[in-house]
Amino acid sequence: MFSLSVLAALAAVAVVTSFISGVFGMAGGMLLIGFLLFLLPVPVAMVFHGVIQIAANGWRAWLWRHHVKWSVVLKFGAGSAASLLVFSWFDFVPDEALVLMMVGLMPFIALAVPQRIAPDIERGGQAFLAGAIGGAIQLVAGVTGPILDIFYVRTGMTRQVNVSTKAAAMVLGHLTKVAYFGVLIEGPAGRDLEQWLVMAYAAAFAVLGTTLSRSFLDRMSDRQFYYWTRRVILALGAVYVAQGIWLMVTRW
Repeated sequence: MFSLSVLAALAAVAVVTSFISGVFGMAGGMLLIGFLLFLLPVPVAMVFHGVIQIAANGWRAWLWRHHVKWSVVLKFGAGSAASLLVFSWFDFVPDEALVLMMVGLMPFIALAVPQRIAPDIERGGQAFLAGAIGGAIQLVAGVTGPILDIFYVRTGMTRQVNVSTKAAAMVLGHLTKVAYFGVLIEGPAGRDLEQWLVMAYAAAFAVLGTTLSRSFLDRMSDRQFYYWTRRVILALGAVYVAQGIWLMVTRW
């Protein structure tokens, strides 16, 4: 399954996607899940994605640990755990076309929310709500960054607080995905030593990409951060919607 060429490509993708996420706080996970779905069955791709993203997000949260808003992270984690509990009753494995469509549509859904009703992750129980929504989407689409961005963009957070808090929260979100597809689902996800060794190998490159991103985030302004984030995720979203549609059409 994992030839030298595949391992080299996986290393490169892990570095590039974690670098992108380190700069923008999102988008890298969208690229990574697309690459993994090309190589692996959905359950295995979900576990691989979760482990690599835990490494990248965990290291990013550590690099910016002094900026993390832990009250938000803990509430988000509780919401994610609630979604895992609900999904564990259904033993649900999403179709690949559904995953691609969900991933692609999320940025457009996020940006369609009107300014006047946009949520704020720092208010009341909205961090728990974000965790519950994100946890559910995490188990269907594999990534939640774009849809969760609506909880972050109107908070007034600096780019460092935004990226670090989201990274710490997403560690908990990805843990629920790994637990669901790697432990609770009866299938091929993470069932042999080779898979876990390759995941550890990819996770190391994800840490490298995250480390390289730090200086770029330092040099950006908050305005540049939010400006480019929107454009990157919309471009990726359009690509994945097209891929999902193409996969569905070719099946007919």
